[in-house]
Amino acid sequence: MDKSITIRQATRADVGAIRYLVIAGHINPSNLDWKRFVVACSPTGEVIGCGQIKPHRDGCWEMASIAVRRSWRGKGVAGAIIEALLRLHEGDLYLMCRSSLKGLYERFGFGVIAEEEMPRYFRKVKGLARLAETLTRQGESLLVMKRVV
Repeated sequence: MDKSITIRQATRADVGAIRYLVIAGHINPSNLDWKRFVVACSPTGEVIGCGQIKPHRDGCWEMASIAVRRSWRGKGVAGAIIEALLRLHEGDLYLMCRSSLKGLYERFGFGVIAEEEMPRYFRKVKGLARLAETLTRQGESLLVMKRVV
């Protein structure tokens, strides 16, 4: 990653940039609480990426909303965001991603888990995703992964 990129805790002023990145990344924009986010900033201070760790009612934690501005993709920004988030949360951590991103998350210690191993929240979302996959047929599936610690 470019050494001039910085990763920091999000502030209230970052709300618009986070929302823009999440929507541009085709990620569900519900439950975006800026207090849970870290952001990546360019040398000029522009927010170029974001990610969060969010709690669920069933007690599990999810790494989510990893998004990087298109012009900054492929430069290690997502990896730096993931590393920052992993430093903030020890213990069990889940994520959902498109199947094409499996290799990225495996590099950070995540592995695909079977449906019976998933917390209730993820089983529910996975079921909804199967329905959407059937309707859209985009050649991708939704994976649920867990950090192996």
